[in-house]
Amino acid sequence: MAVREDLGKLVLRISVGVLMLLHGIAKIIDGPDAILGLVAKSGLPSAFGYLVYVGEVVAPVLIIIGLWTRPAALVVVINMIIAVWLAHMGQLTQLGKTGGWALELQGLFLFGALAVALLGAGRFSLGGTSGRWN
Repeated sequence: MAVREDLGKLVLRISVGVLMLLHGIAKIIDGPDAILGLVAKSGLPSAFGYLVYVGEVVAPVLIIIGLWTRPAALVVVINMIIAVWLAHMGQLTQLGKTGGWALELQGLFLFGALAVALLGAGRFSLGGTSGRWN
């Protein structure tokens, strides 16, 4: 039973981590201007926009390898809450063209990362099962 649970945690970590990391890589390629503009438009210092790289590159890598997994997953949760607040509030109660929630991708990232934060990394991780941060 424990092996299956740890495999499930591994699958969850890799899925959330890799899919979020791809968004971070796209932001590296495209540059920070769009994010900096959104942050400045909201009234915050635009430099805060660079934190998106922590939430979409650094934290996902930590989740994938299973090191400081719980705090890294919470960083992704915070990143997604801020992303919804800055860019998607108008879609919060909308359905998409196919009938699903308009924010289902953001919701899956947010709640998937929350599940990782609650469950931890499991034994198939760089940090192993020891320590409260993993």
